[in-house]
Amino acid sequence: MAKRRFIAPDRRAVTEAVFQHPAFAPYAEYGDLLRAGEWPSVAMLNVRAQGLRHAHTQGPMRFVQQDSELLADGMHYEDRIYAHSEIPTRAMNWHDLLNALIWLRWSRMKSALNRRQVDDIVKVGPRQRTRGQCALTHFDEAGVAVRINDDIALAHWDAHEWPLLARRLQANPVACEVIVFGHAVLEHALDPSRLLVGKALLMRAEARTPTEDWMASIAERIACGDALNDPLELRPLPLAVLPGWHAQSTEEAFLHTAPCFQPLREGRCYPSPLPFTAALSER
Repeated sequence: MAKRRFIAPDRRAVTEAVFQHPAFAPYAEYGDLLRAGEWPSVAMLNVRAQGLRHAHTQGPMRFVQQDSELLADGMHYEDRIYAHSEIPTRAMNWHDLLNALIWLRWSRMKSALNRRQVDDIVKVGPRQRTRGQCALTHFDEAGVAVRINDDIALAHWDAHEWPLLARRLQANPVACEVIVFGHAVLEHALDPSRLLVGKALLMRAEARTPTEDWMASIAERIACGDALNDPLELRPLPLAVLPGWHAQSTEEAFLHTAPCFQPLREGRCYPSPLPFTAALSER
């Protein structure tokens, strides 16, 4: 049976409670763009983008309306961002609005993904895709970035021992920190009934490491090609396993039977977390 395409709810149907979910916490400063009765325009997004620069081209970034006139030149989406510092954005569209918020909040990471995509387009052309491009796209759409410092929690996660992982995280709240980076995951979070699963890229760092620092370190690893060269680098993370992320996250039966908690596929192994190193700008 074909998987049904997700259709985001009408803007007026999304309640204030939706944006209280931890997935939206890193984007709280842009909450007005999500909660306003009317869709924010590209001009409104560009007011918030003042000072935003592509981390690799250093071009001042701006959002541009994606319409037939913009697309008439046939330019590839990623090439347009890299060459012109323009982020095509559809009007009245949750997917693109959430993508805009992630550019505003994590421009260094988004810039790294864009640079790598363009590098591979040069190598194989716009009609083929490398394994690296697939990994980059999966993380861009469905990614969660995770800081972890607990080997027991990691072992449970590696084995898909979801109830044991949930109990370990409840006992050790600083074992990991999770940032929802993929705008498709945030779009799905607009529907509270959905069980969210992210594709996780892990970094080993101590709990005292500031979020901005370990996220910048991941961005640097992506940019230099140390990470996201194959989709198999990413591991599933059912977000309902995290304390406080789902109303039933402490219920044993739920952790055993909910469809988001899949068993480990035979022969599947996950790579070790990336080691934290201070990003170049902090050295």
